[in-house]
Amino acid sequence: MTAPPAKPFRSLLARLTAPYRGPLCRTGQVLGALCFIASLTPSLVPRGYVAQGLLSGVCFAVGYLIGVALAALWRRLMLPELSRSRLPRVLRWLPWVSLLACALTVWWVRPWQDSVRAVMGLPPMDESFSLRLLVIALAVFAVLLVVGRAFAWVARRVGALSQRIMPAPVARLLGIGVAAVLFFNIANGVLLRGALHAADASFRKADALIPPDATAPTRPGATGGPGSLVVWEQMGRAGRDYVSAGPDAADIAAFTGKPALQPIRVYAGLPAAESARARARLALRELQRQGGFERANLVVITPTGTGWVDPAAADSLEYLLHGDVASVAVQYSYLSSPLSLLVEPEYGEETSRLLFAEVYAYWRTLPVDARPRLYVHGLSLGAMNSERSVNLFDMIDTPIDGALWSGPPFATRTWRQTTDQRNAGSTEWLPVFRDSRTVRFMNQAGAPVPADAPWGRMRVVYLQYASDPITFFTPYDAWRKPDWMAEPRAPDVSPAVRWYPLVSMLQLALDMLLADRTPMGYGHVFAPAHYIAGWQAVLGTGDWNAADTRRLMDLLDPLRRREIERRRSTSGG
Repeated sequence: MTAPPAKPFRSLLARLTAPYRGPLCRTGQVLGALCFIASLTPSLVPRGYVAQGLLSGVCFAVGYLIGVALAALWRRLMLPELSRSRLPRVLRWLPWVSLLACALTVWWVRPWQDSVRAVMGLPPMDESFSLRLLVIALAVFAVLLVVGRAFAWVARRVGALSQRIMPAPVARLLGIGVAAVLFFNIANGVLLRGALHAADASFRKADALIPPDATAPTRPGATGGPGSLVVWEQMGRAGRDYVSAGPDAADIAAFTGKPALQPIRVYAGLPAAESARARARLALRELQRQGGFERANLVVITPTGTGWVDPAAADSLEYLLHGDVASVAVQYSYLSSPLSLLVEPEYGEETSRLLFAEVYAYWRTLPVDARPRLYVHGLSLGAMNSERSVNLFDMIDTPIDGALWSGPPFATRTWRQTTDQRNAGSTEWLPVFRDSRTVRFMNQAGAPVPADAPWGRMRVVYLQYASDPITFFTPYDAWRKPDWMAEPRAPDVSPAVRWYPLVSMLQLALDMLLADRTPMGYGHVFAPAHYIAGWQAVLGTGDWNAADTRRLMDLLDPLRRREIERRRSTSGG
């Protein structure tokens, strides 16, 4: 049996691949190379070769797209072009020179990344870093180039067909519009929606998983234990971890040498009730059942997207207060904070607002001399939602006692306003706001105002690291140099960090996804030692002297470091 002729097959293959073949735009190559080189420069957090390759490939594609658009606009405006014979040789070879510069820069990228790693006490990158990131960047650019040329082919085909019934300029605009709608629906309606459904199912399944070694509390007063209004199986994984962990009265007393109470931790998971209001009311009843309002201190905590409460914040608080504290939290999502903010941004704010309103309304009914001091706390997305739950106008006659908000995202409203209105001469990464009687900012080194500076009626502390892109990213970084890059530079930010239009914004956007992979005390991973300082600023130093505080830091920091390593090893990274 003879084989079929190969010519028809080659002809078919040529027609199918025609939209994706053709020479690269020289202007696009040059601008893409410049964006690629800029993407290799350091930013706030260290990047592995996979993250760096993805970023560099995307940056090259963005620069190439801008170059293609500028070249097309130049031709559309019929501006003069140099003929090939008059074109200087240096310009003719400029695209190849720029690509050679990319290859050379890749081999020099390790010192840049190592400058960020050195600030955080990490070892240098290995020698295979450059080659691996180059391969990934080329693959990413190739995929994006194919997608871009497919978009252009659809736009041209629709435009050509439309020219039969309408003027050519209108037909071309219609072609671009049809292609944009088509590709947007494919990306958003198919790829993104499918990925989000898969993520939701995965997070939901992980949230319901109860490991064999996780058993319900046997102490009658504990949430999820005997007599609890919240069922152990309906607390969610983060909630079960929260109420079953932390120091008990014996641990605290053994460390401090003073009498201690059993800390109260109340948590309501998503399955505990049908609505956010019902979960908030359930949490309030459970808090009342356990005697939370009879403690000297009460904290309303807003967790992160998955419902996680940072143990470094809770443990340090309970030691500092000798266990005389109750805390309450309600889960509002199964998803991680970035996905929760993208898919259901209103859920976290609604749940935080309802929980605070329920607790605050009951707290106000208690005698002033008998009710606990009331505080609020949140980390990351929890900080933003916690801040939004506290309406100063609703409690102007009876304010709460304070707030500790750590790692507030860049979209946090009051944080942004106070940062923008900081006193002249103070830095964006550690501002001073007015007389510092109500709001103070702290980082690894503490606050920029003296510890004995007088406070007002309510104490608000923002705990933040300058190396945290979740706090310091803004979309404006695409065209404006951020203030945190100005001198003096924060000690946890590499001196080699520079600003580049558009590229710096893409770098920081990627950094946000990597911010919780940094060593403890950098990026978005907060250390117990810094929580201790933050809580002491909010609560007052109490009966803790410097030596006792140092001992507590030495106790909690290694425990937290081991927990971080365990979580990362079990999550595969």
